[in-house]
Parts: sequence; C-alpha cells; structure tokens
Amino acid sequence: MMNVPGTTLFATLATVALIGGCGESESGRGGEGGGGITAAGQTGSADGDGDGEDGDGTAGGSGGNSADGADSADGGNDGPPGINFDVGSPDGDATCGGGGGKGVGGSGTFSYIWIANSGQGTISKINTQTLVEEGRYMTRPDGAGSPSRTSVNLNGNVAVANRSGGITAYWSNTDDCDANANGVPGLQTSAGGGDFLPYGEDDCLRWHTPINASSNRPAAFAPGDWNAATCKYVNNKFWTAARGGDVAGTRVMLLDGDTGAIEQTINIPEFSSITYGGAVDGDGNFWGHQSGGSQLVFVDRQSFQYTIYSGPGDGYGIAVDDNGLPWTCYTGVHRLNPGTGLWDNNNAINSSYGGCMSDGQGTMWLAHNPLLGIDINTMQVVQSIPIPQDIHGVSIDFDGYVWGVPIAGSVAYRVDTTTGTVDTVGGLIGAYTYSDMIGFALANAGTPSG
Repeated sequence: MMNVPGTTLFATLATVALIGGCGESESGRGGEGGGGITAAGQTGSADGDGDGEDGDGTAGGSGGNSADGADSADGGNDGPPGINFDVGSPDGDATCGGGGGKGVGGSGTFSYIWIANSGQGTISKINTQTLVEEGRYMTRPDGAGSPSRTSVNLNGNVAVANRSGGITAYWSNTDDCDANANGVPGLQTSAGGGDFLPYGEDDCLRWHTPINASSNRPAAFAPGDWNAATCKYVNNKFWTAARGGDVAGTRVMLLDGDTGAIEQTINIPEFSSITYGGAVDGDGNFWGHQSGGSQLVFVDRQSFQYTIYSGPGDGYGIAVDDNGLPWTCYTGVHRLNPGTGLWDNNNAINSSYGGCMSDGQGTMWLAHNPLLGIDINTMQVVQSIPIPQDIHGVSIDFDGYVWGVPIAGSVAYRVDTTTGTVDTVGGLIGAYTYSDMIGFALANAGTPSG
C-alpha cells in the first residue's frame, strides 16, 4: 500500500479534484506534435429510460463554500467535503451524518472495484478491503453486450459500456435500490458472483441506454455538483464514444448520469477508427484516444467544441494525472501539454496492453509485468513490483492499493506497493477492464494550468 495516511490522501482529493484545484503543467523534454484542430460539436438528443438518482434539494444559507468543506466565516453552507459515496461526509460534517466516506480509506470506507466479465455479459462488484465479490449484474438485455469499461461516479454508483453497444448503470449501495423495480415486493438483488439475476430482475438496475454501434468502449463519469441538503453529488454526467451502427463515423456522447438520457452528440470526422479509451479532467472535460492511430480528442464540457491533437504513437490506455495532463500508455508512455500541443515521451517503457492511472501522490502506475510506477514529472520508472502475470487494466482504491486485471482472465490482483504483497481475487469470467473501475481517477483528476 502507498505509504500515505488516509487523511493525507483525502486532503489531496478534496483540494485537487473536487474543487477544481489547478496543477502546474510540465515544461517538456523535447516534445513533439503540434497545435490542435478545433471544431464545433453537434447537439443531438435521445431518451434513456430509468429513474433519477438523487434529490434536487438545495442547501439554505447565504454564505460561500469553503474549499475544505467547512462552513465559511460568513455563514455559508458546507462545501464539497470529499468523496461521499453514500456513507456520510468524509470530513465528519455533522450535516451529512459524519464519519466514513470512500475518500478517507480505513474502516469507514465504502469502496468497490467493478470488473467486467466480458465473456459472461456481467460486471462484478468486489469489496476492495475484504476482497469479497458482493454482487454480479447483467449489462444488456440480450446478454450479448461484451462489457468492457466501467466508471464510478462520486456517489459510488457504476455505469458500464458494452462493446456491442449500450450503457447500463447500477446502484452501488443496496439502500438506494428500488425494492419494487422488478414488480416483485421486496429487494431482489445479487449477493455474489454465483447468483446473478436475469437482466431486469435485479432491483439495483438504474437505467440502460441502447446505443446502436459496432464499437462502444469509453466510459467516464464527470464530477457532479455537491448538494449539502442531500449529502450527495447531483447533476452527474457520463461520457462515452461509439462508432458505426445507425450513425456513420465516430461520435462522442454526453449522457445524463442519473437517467441515461443522451444530452449531446459530437461527431468526430477526423477519427477514422474507434475511440478506445476515455478519461476526464477535473473540470469534467472528455479526453479520448483513437485506436490504431495517433490522435487524441479533447471535448469541452461547456461548449462541446473539440480539439484534435496529433499523438506520438498508438495507445490503449489513457489517464489524466494529478496536474490535469492527459497520458497515453502502450508503446511507450506519453504526456500531452494541452497549452502547447507538445508531448513528452518515454519510449523506453512499453506495456503489454497499456492501462495506466495516477495515484494522487505523483506516480503513474502502468499495466506491465512487473507493475511499474512512473514519476509523473520526470516520466522515469521509480518502482517495479513483480506480479503473477501480465495485466491489462490498472485501478487504484482509496486505501492506496493498486489493482490489476489481466486480459480475458479469471482473476484480479491487489498490490500493496509498500510491501510488494499481491492478493488475488478469483471467480471472474473473461475479465477485461482498464478504466476507472473504482472512482479514484475521477476524484484525483486535476485541471491543466496551461
């Protein structure tokens, strides 16, 4: 585990991610590439089904919010306290029940990793502390979605992209599930890997949005707005991208994260192949990487204009670091400075598949065997930890462990980066995930200053 107390980790998340703190961009080491091509996005609409997530109550009072979640001197409401995840405010805010919270780590944490069982058409909900699978859920009505990327919002709820098209969302906390959703009184929901229910019969299903596409891979929640009255994040949004199907070419879509309704569709004619991975920065803007090519797309959350950056090479993995800078990882690791359009590269580091994620403490962890820790400033390897086999995806939990998921395997690994201890979780079927499986990347994402 990272050698960082939970309180320090929480302070980093609260200041960097949830209140939009800006990091310094890097000056570069012989960058390459050029400025972006900017174009306007197109607006579209489609209805998703399902129910809303959170109440829309507003907090009273007239003062402003303070950065650390405490009341401001002029009587303002509590600001975002950190990662809530339905367990109460992480800083012990009495208005939100106090104690606990996913962002703190330790015994009060409400933390799950969501791994896609691509070969089964399900996702697994695994407790990151006990290593017990507490639920398994179908991801498409026909069972043939081939799920891959999962994303977790700041309330702890998950949405998964099906390669064959469609996004499906589930509640994480069973207290939030609708006990009558399937028409049968009482809560019916999975309690483990061996008892998942047919699609539509699990009361923790939130919504499903069909997307007619030959490829629908990226999955990335954007940060919502903290509501002190409900002690939850509201106005949650979800980014995805798709290619083919009923619309020619590649398009990026923004969905209402609470209902699944498609709110915006942005066509990306410059992309001649699928968008393989997606990530968000601290402002909720979308970054997506083209598979089989060297282009990176940035979509502004407010204007829906997009910018194309020419990249240094192919890439599978994509991540946003503590400074808000996007990385692509596979044939080398590459970091873009959006202000200059230039890339910093370390081509000596190659991954078998390329998932990567920053830990909030200055290290980017790369899917590799051994697992590699890379300094986000120097881009040099600072740690190397042997693991049982190659991994495809990397995620980080709120107690500081690094998780790895092999491709099309039956296990996942949890790595203590201080001791080198590796724990194994089994029972998966064709596992494949290398997105923000826990929600840490969303909480940690910075905003570029350049």
